[in-house]
Amino acid sequence: MKLTKRISKLILFVILIQSLFFPLISSASTKEDFDSLNSSIQSEAAILIESSTGKVIYSKNGEERKFPASTTKILTAIIAIESCSLDEMATVSEYAVTSIPSGYTNANIQVGETLSVKDLLYALMLASANEAAVILGEHISGSYEEFVNLMNEKAKSIGCTNSHFMNGNGMHDDNHYTTAHDLALIAQYAMKNEIFRQIVATTSYTLPATKLYPYNDRTFKNTNSLIIVNNNDVENNYYYPYAIGIKTGFTTPAGNCLVAAANNNGLEFISVILGSPDKDTRYVDAINMFNFAFNNYSFMKLQAKSNSITTINIENGTNDTKSLELLINSDVNVLANLDNRNNAIEPKIKLKENLSAPISKGDVVGTVTYSLDGLSYTADLIASHDVEEKNNNLFNIIIKILFIGIIVLIVLGLLIKRKFKMDKIKYKRTRHINNKNRSLYK
Repeated sequence: MKLTKRISKLILFVILIQSLFFPLISSASTKEDFDSLNSSIQSEAAILIESSTGKVIYSKNGEERKFPASTTKILTAIIAIESCSLDEMATVSEYAVTSIPSGYTNANIQVGETLSVKDLLYALMLASANEAAVILGEHISGSYEEFVNLMNEKAKSIGCTNSHFMNGNGMHDDNHYTTAHDLALIAQYAMKNEIFRQIVATTSYTLPATKLYPYNDRTFKNTNSLIIVNNNDVENNYYYPYAIGIKTGFTTPAGNCLVAAANNNGLEFISVILGSPDKDTRYVDAINMFNFAFNNYSFMKLQAKSNSITTINIENGTNDTKSLELLINSDVNVLANLDNRNNAIEPKIKLKENLSAPISKGDVVGTVTYSLDGLSYTADLIASHDVEEKNNNLFNIIIKILFIGIIVLIVLGLLIKRKFKMDKIKYKRTRHINNKNRSLYK
């Protein structure tokens, strides 16, 4: 049994060394590399997505329900960051400490201690302190039960469709489950927050001494070996130079779990490993997925800002301005792999309804969309110059003359009517004066 385990570890080590020393060698095709990756993944479920688009690069049982163990804390952490300021102080309840069963990780936090949200977040994400999740939950929602409800609401709003959480720390419960894909969506959302990114990339943190714990010995190292260069001056075989976080997890029912992120010159991927047979395998699986992604995928600039996409005629524009170039208002970068990098990608242009002059330079007149490998990239189209409205055609002139003529006739009619009225008044007045004068002579 021991010999078999040693042989298995040796095979994993050889695979890892090959991955680390030859990580970015171009291969013949994405399909060949994909088949090789697929045969190498040993964990029960795994997924790899590109961070900015959410594009699924690889999936093995990605929609299958699994126990997430402490990777649950990713959701707890991002809710805390969005709900609190880092310098808020939280008081530790007796329940927060005593509700953690023996055998689960803790940070030796004492009942009655007051710690900042920042301290609790580092204890949560680096040390995987289970009581820290309860403390944060009670501080945010007033009760732990209400916080769990908030977690499930947040997961749905992020886009999770097959997850249900019973606690904020990942302690095992048969009704506490998620999928590799849902966890990837949660991690993708969390990694958009700079505070979260900073925390999960930190290798060690020390909780401050307090009145109830007057020592500075609560120092925690990040449990994610992908970002640790060495352990106690011993080189770490699983250090990955592009890794930037995120969280490990383990319970006996869940197996070994890992949510990880890696960034190489702005190209960022997120991997999720669930149900790995041991710690070594979860790191090897993650590294193999990252290497596959960096070897085969890159962002390709399809269009540069201000490029002319097409030219159209504005029917009611003047002869010298009606020919209008449509310029793209931003760069369009598409995620491409080795197999489709040279494919011709035809744009789909959609103009605004009833587009007509006058149009000003820079006005948005429509959109252009490029589609590649299941993803769509859309940008606005803007006018290259002013388009003046044509105003010298015979129909417009006749309409204007008729309109002016009608106005003139109305005005003349009003003037004649007024003059007639004034003459009538003047006649009556003259007649009255004459009658009065005749009376005097009599």
